[in-house]
Amino acid sequence: MADHAPASPLPHVPVTIFASVMGLAGLGLAWRKGHAVLGLPDMVSEIFLAIAGIAFVAALLTYAIKAMRYPQAVVGEFNHPVRSAFFSTFPIGLLLLAAGLHPYSADGGFALWAVGAVLQLVLTIRLIVRWMVHKQEINHVNAAWFIPIVGNIIVPILGARLGMIEISWFFLSVGLLFWLPLLTIILYRVIFHDSLPPRLMPTLFILLPPPSIGYISYVGLTGNVDTFAQVLVNGALFLTLVLLAKSKRFVGLPFAVSWWAFTFPLDAVALAAIEHAHRFPGGMWPIVGTVLLALASVVVVLVSVRTVAAIAAGSLFHPE
Repeated sequence: MADHAPASPLPHVPVTIFASVMGLAGLGLAWRKGHAVLGLPDMVSEIFLAIAGIAFVAALLTYAIKAMRYPQAVVGEFNHPVRSAFFSTFPIGLLLLAAGLHPYSADGGFALWAVGAVLQLVLTIRLIVRWMVHKQEINHVNAAWFIPIVGNIIVPILGARLGMIEISWFFLSVGLLFWLPLLTIILYRVIFHDSLPPRLMPTLFILLPPPSIGYISYVGLTGNVDTFAQVLVNGALFLTLVLLAKSKRFVGLPFAVSWWAFTFPLDAVALAAIEHAHRFPGGMWPIVGTVLLALASVVVVLVSVRTVAAIAAGSLFHPE
């Protein structure tokens, strides 16, 4: 009797794979800021940004093939109450790569930024309308719901430098407007209901990007660090300490694509800390920024190695 051919993992490739681009590109941008502010080696940032570009092309081709061969699987993922939020990882990856490309090609950076911003706006509207129209179960709520919101806050990072001031304020306003109510809902879910499933536990780190990236975008648009900016960056640092205090709960989790949720949030808070160190070089922030950048680097490298090993072993993509 002939052996059955192994089932293709392609239908089970999640849109979450674009989170790898976020983790790699975010670390590259953090190292670039570390070079400018702390005098760290400049090549590290460009290496990570180049790898992020390669990861984006690989993820895009893989997911495009999935969409052509298994369109219903993509539709099901887009309509999923949890996974749908991860579709914003695609435009966020574009926005981060745009910031990485801009020093080398202003036109190329602008093109990526414009496409990413438009897609981000469309996805944000689509998801918020869904939340408002359809009843949501409390057990479906998790910190991944922040991803579409974070994407809006990321737009001004390069938008301010491109001179798109009004557009940047629009996106930042949308992000901050929805960040606080979502934070309340997610904290209610985490505190008063059952624990998140193991695969979703890493998404708790997505609590970090809204205040971290919010600080970077806000300071980039206003040009100064006022009281609100101080609240954002210090709030991000406090949330980081809270999550690190829970580190034992994360260490024993089984490896999955969702581990990439650890990466970009740590990149974001490191980037915010280093930017704050630029504004206040005489205080604690240069040390905080250096420590957080080192932590983010270790986590990104570890998750990258585990991902490559899982792909080689054929164990990364499987039904849930």
